[in-house]
Amino acid sequence: MKILSIQSSVAYGHVGNSAAVFPLQRLGHEVWPVLTVHFSNHTGYGAWRGPLLAPADVADVIAGIEDRGVLGEADAVLSGYQGDPAVGAVVLDTVAKVKAANPDAVYCCDPVMGDVGRGMFVKPGIPEYMRDTVVPRADIVTPNHFELDFLAGRATTTLEEVLAAVDVVRDRGPRDVLVTSVLHDDVPAGSLDVVAVSDAGAWVVTTPLLPIAPNGCGDVTAALYLAHLRSTGSPAEALSRTTSSVFAVLEATIAAGTREIQLVAAQDAIASPPASFEVRQVR
Repeated sequence: MKILSIQSSVAYGHVGNSAAVFPLQRLGHEVWPVLTVHFSNHTGYGAWRGPLLAPADVADVIAGIEDRGVLGEADAVLSGYQGDPAVGAVVLDTVAKVKAANPDAVYCCDPVMGDVGRGMFVKPGIPEYMRDTVVPRADIVTPNHFELDFLAGRATTTLEEVLAAVDVVRDRGPRDVLVTSVLHDDVPAGSLDVVAVSDAGAWVVTTPLLPIAPNGCGDVTAALYLAHLRSTGSPAEALSRTTSSVFAVLEATIAAGTREIQLVAAQDAIASPPASFEVRQVR
């Protein structure tokens, strides 16, 4: 596939495009990375340097790609953290242009807003913008459990409630939803669920809850799920491959004792996912 990925970039470490591009390339896909920022490192360190690109500059880069006459060759648009509605508008305008040129293209949105224990960590107004404007335009969305609850406007504590919340989100537009870091009443202690829902049904994978929460895993997850879903046409297979690869990355990161995810060290598990976990159909 050819994937236009509009995300942040860091020189040191792996978040945004610096987390998404290599795994996609390792799977054999062409990636056109468009940067929204270029920082020295991710903001989780508390200090960083580098430019935040103006929305007009982001749009100019995309216009240059359009000048080459290749936007219609893109099979998908991928986006992650959107710190400003103006950048979100550039993303949505790009999605519209790509789909006009290629009606089979899809838009995968990772609606980055917050997480359990941290709450919302984006600017005021961004969550509502993501919920009301961006997510309804997406074909695939990959929220974590906290973000799903916000998007659906409800708290979920059982798997059935999670599935009902996904249905609320899907009714607004996206047909495929992947929910990560799901903790509900029936999840065994020391584990978490990852849930995939499409028109064809719903599937769950349960994985061990590892003692690590590094930056960038959500970016990798969204990229891999998009790639595997489009390549296989199977949400169950995409769920299996994605969770297995991400778990291998986390294991490699723990083994290395580093703060940054070990994408390069775990690249074989990205290229050939080990099918580590059982996929259960729940609907």
